Amino acid sequence: MIKAKKSLGQNFLVDENILSKIVSIVKIKNKSILEIGPGTGNLTSHILKNGSKKLIVVEKDKNLSIFLKKRFKDKINIINDDILKIDEKGIYKEKLIVFGNLPYNISTEILAKWILNLENNDYWFDFLILMFQKEVANRIISKFNSSNYGRLSILANWRLDIQKICDIAPSSFSPKPKVDSSLLFFKPKKNFYKFINPKNLEKITRVFFNQRRKKLKRPYNLIFQNNFDILRKLKIDLNLRPHNLSHEMYYELTKEYEKL
Repeated sequence: MIKAKKSLGQNFLVDENILSKIVSIVKIKNKSILEIGPGTGNLTSHILKNGSKKLIVVEKDKNLSIFLKKRFKDKINIINDDILKIDEKGIYKEKLIVFGNLPYNISTEILAKWILNLENNDYWFDFLILMFQKEVANRIISKFNSSNYGRLSILANWRLDIQKICDIAPSSFSPKPKVDSSLLFFKPKKNFYKFINPKNLEKITRVFFNQRRKKLKRPYNLIFQNNFDILRKLKIDLNLRPHNLSHEMYYELTKEYEKL
C-alpha cells in the first residue's frame, strides 16, 4: 500500500466527481497531456479514459513512479524527477495541456518559474489546470485594492487569463489536508506587456511589496531615485500603498525601469 509522504506535500485526490470535473474543463481527446504530481494515478486514469494522445507524468517520488509504471505500463511516459529542476519547454515537442495537483509547499515557486521562463509570444502549453491551497489561489486571482493582492497576482496575470473553477474540500483527498483547495484554469494571453527581462517585473514587485503596509514613497525612491518625470507620466500618488496600484501600473513601472 502506498502511503502519502508529508515531506513531499502529498495529498491524493480521490473524489470521483471532482476527478471527472477536472478532465471535462477542456477537450483532451487526441491532445498531448502533462500531469504534475500524479500520485497513485487517480487523475491519470481519468485522462486516459478521455482519449489523450500522449500522456507524460512528472513524479518526484521513486516509489510512486514504480507504482505508476506497474499500474499503467506503456500507456504513460514517466519522468521521475523534481518539476522545479526540469526544463519544461523541453519535455515534449508539441504544446501540452497541463494538469497538476501541485505540492502546496512549492506551488507558487512552480507557477512563478513557468511564467518567468516564458519567451515572448511563445507558450509551451495550451492551458494550465492547476490545484492550489485555497489561500494561495485567492492571492493569484486577487484584484488590486484587496488584502490578498500582491506579487503573485501581478506576475500570474501578466501572461495568463485566470478563471477559478471550484473549491475542493479536504474530504476529497486522502489523507485529508488541513486546508481547502481551489482549482484554477489558466489560458495564455495573446496581448501582454513586453519586457526586456521578465525578472525586472519580479524585482519591481518584490521591492514594492516588501513593506506592503507602507506608503509608496520609499520603494519608489529606492528604485527611481525621486524621478518626478515618471510620477507625472504615470500619475502615481506616493501616498498610496502597494496594493492600491493595478496590475497594469506595475507593468508600466517595469517598462520605465527598463529605460533607466
